Amino acid sequence: MKLKFPLIAAFAAMLALTACGGGGSDDNKPVVSSPATLTKTDITVGTGAEAITGKRVTTQYVLWLYDDKAANFKGKELEKGELPAYVIGSGRVIPGYDQGVIGMKVGGKRTVLIPSNQAYGPAGNGPIPGNSGLVYEITLTKVE
Repeated sequence: MKLKFPLIAAFAAMLALTACGGGGSDDNKPVVSSPATLTKTDITVGTGAEAITGKRVTTQYVLWLYDDKAANFKGKELEKGELPAYVIGSGRVIPGYDQGVIGMKVGGKRTVLIPSNQAYGPAGNGPIPGNSGLVYEITLTKVE
């Protein structure tokens, strides 16, 4: 009979802890934030042909999720590579990427902060959560 109270107390404590949600962490969830406006910052100004609407361009890029608490706003790196040639303004890329390339010259390198409404919006896309801003580092390699 003397054991009844400690057993009840232990059971109540265990029940209270499980009701707290188990102490899980959301550390693996990406930070969802977005810049207010599209921002272009040239790292290297190119000297070749200029990218304008209607021209076919080839670019290399690195893509990060925008994180307003990270250095240079570069959160989690998502991918890098070369984008197949496309015509600026054709709708083949997100609007923010198109806008980010316009005005660059071949050989130029630029960082572009893209708000979510010029990226994938509330729906997101694959590893990009909805309402996420993006950071692209773009190198313009060819204009035709």
